[in-house]
Amino acid sequence: MELTTVKEALAIILNNAEDFGIEEVDFLKSMGRVLKENIVADRDFPPFNRVSMDGIAFSSEAFNSGQRTFKIEGVQAAGSEQMTLQNKQHCIEAMTGAVLPNGCDVVIQYELVTIENGEATVHLDNVKFFQNIHKKGLDRGANEVLIQKNTLITSAEIGVLATVGKYKVKVAKQPKVMIVSTGNELVEVNENPAAHQIRRSNVFTLISILEKLHIKAETAHILDDKHVLQTKIEGFLNTYDVFIFSGAVSKGKFDFIPEVLDNLGVKKLFHKVKQRPGKPFWFGKKANKTVFAFPGNPVSTFVSCLKYFTPWYQKSMGVTFENSQQAILSEDFFFKPGLTYFLQVKLAQQNGKLIATPVTGKGSGDLVNLVDADAFIELPADKANFSKGEVFPVISYR
Repeated sequence: MELTTVKEALAIILNNAEDFGIEEVDFLKSMGRVLKENIVADRDFPPFNRVSMDGIAFSSEAFNSGQRTFKIEGVQAAGSEQMTLQNKQHCIEAMTGAVLPNGCDVVIQYELVTIENGEATVHLDNVKFFQNIHKKGLDRGANEVLIQKNTLITSAEIGVLATVGKYKVKVAKQPKVMIVSTGNELVEVNENPAAHQIRRSNVFTLISILEKLHIKAETAHILDDKHVLQTKIEGFLNTYDVFIFSGAVSKGKFDFIPEVLDNLGVKKLFHKVKQRPGKPFWFGKKANKTVFAFPGNPVSTFVSCLKYFTPWYQKSMGVTFENSQQAILSEDFFFKPGLTYFLQVKLAQQNGKLIATPVTGKGSGDLVNLVDADAFIELPADKANFSKGEVFPVISYR
């Protein structure tokens, strides 16, 4: 059977992105979510001619006629109603953030002014019209789009949502995700494994990847029993939108997942990808249910989730996926099998360039080696010799 290439696998996955709908959430809980409406200015920004320096406000006409000393009529504080200059030869003290008083068109900071006996003297030869004044509507006009739909919300967007009074915001609804591990050899984290057992770890790696995407996934562990697997998965298909399996997809006698999924009507879109690690990867659909079945080896699960699930999720949310990060290989490397190789590397900046140094582990079961590395460099399947100085795509996980 001919293997699916990495490029083909990713294309198939992205072509099967899903729209999970829209929900409205409190703006403070929208961090990391994808915006599903345009956010418009409810008024001009700034909404008034805003004083941008603590100092005095006066008329440039008086200054340009030769006047340098101005009697102080009062103080325009931030948050107070707009005052009006009663005499063009006078001035008003004005604080940062305050409305520019009527009749004034210049603000000069206190550092360039001397105040004595209720009069302010300006120590300048020239002033500019609207000096130290943030003009009304300069940043954005009323009804102008401030944040475009499909923007990933960060702390910057949170501030804008607050300033336009958008306390409820429409965002892409998150999918309901079930992460399933299989295998009689796995025990819980708080248990002491027997000599023939190991603790569950892959599901927690997957949970942490999904938490970075603000997805709260459920988890389950099912023993290697075909009937039990089929019964449990059938129930899950009625409740969840997305399934991520770890294990039981290869050719072992207890690798029942492909058969069980087929029995449950989940259509296989591909099985086995031309890559290492992660070759036995299985992907399929049933109506609007999406299934990622990754191999059980820890590194296979980890890199496959980053390479395939993350971009699928981003496209499903309406965010354009683009992995443009590349790095320079720091040394010669040889990999003979005709497979795309996700080589673990350590990244470093050198003279403004991203350098990738191989951190070879003991295979796809070497979970601890992930701690020593911080990315995967994607070496293409059409060659075996990779030379120092060549540039390849990288998937960083730090």
